[in-house]
Amino acid sequence: MKAPRTRIASTIADKTLKSGSSKQLSQEIAAYLLSERRVNELDSILRDVQGDWAKAGIVDVIASSAFPIAPVAKADITKQIKQLYPDAKQIIITEVRDPEVIGGVKLMLADKQLDLTVEAQLNKFKQLTTVAEA
Repeated sequence: MKAPRTRIASTIADKTLKSGSSKQLSQEIAAYLLSERRVNELDSILRDVQGDWAKAGIVDVIASSAFPIAPVAKADITKQIKQLYPDAKQIIITEVRDPEVIGGVKLMLADKQLDLTVEAQLNKFKQLTTVAEA
């Protein structure tokens, strides 16, 4: 019988919260997903793990930007996340380079996304001006 995705994520979260992430654990997870033909569930499992970490007070934020994020910007991101998760004991910002991001940053959490990119701001402006014309 196929183990529920949430149980897999919970087990991973428990192990990583107790002893941290390891190459061996990563290989075991990858081998399990491959053998069970569940590789397509990896993103969902990782989001579930992030959610379990957040419940334990460790908030993992994936910050996508075209350029390295300045320390001042990281401090601002931390403040924003602290407002969303006031009980957070630790906030981990994982930077991801995304050449499609012209400027700004896109933040991805377990259950939320915050798009602060230039493209998102331009699209919002476009929507506001289009609605005003109609």
